[in-house]
Amino acid sequence: MTRPPPIGVRLGIDPGDARIGVATSDPHGILATPVETVKRGPGDLDRIAALAEELGADVVYLGLPRSLSGGEGPAAGRVREFAQELAARLAPRQLRLVDERLTTVTAEAVLRERGKKGRKRRAVVDQAAAVVILQGAIDTERTAGSPVGEPVDPL
Repeated sequence: MTRPPPIGVRLGIDPGDARIGVATSDPHGILATPVETVKRGPGDLDRIAALAEELGADVVYLGLPRSLSGGEGPAAGRVREFAQELAARLAPRQLRLVDERLTTVTAEAVLRERGKKGRKRRAVVDQAAAVVILQGAIDTERTAGSPVGEPVDPL
């Protein structure tokens, strides 16, 4: 029997080297929708923390880039460092790392199917990838009945 998922808004984060895609869910954890793209650099953690507050997020899912074999490379190390800094800003909210393999590829394909081209697609692909990350997490959550992924402790 499937247990109901925890109630509350979730955020999905697709951390890139230049931009960070942000998505949110409805309070019942059914549907992920895009929010915005945050420019990477000074103030990015503050903006994400502000969005979590504004949207009333209880859990934040952050995509962890892994290789197709499941290993972690330098990009995953950078995301883990970012995650610890972000967890400190988000406390007491939960921050959890979830596998993001192929999310950008999936997001690009969806945007292409919807007719988004070139510069317009690049402008929203990070948000679309965040939607893919978050939708995967909340779908898995619904089956598990609890938050999924690896919890991140603040620094």
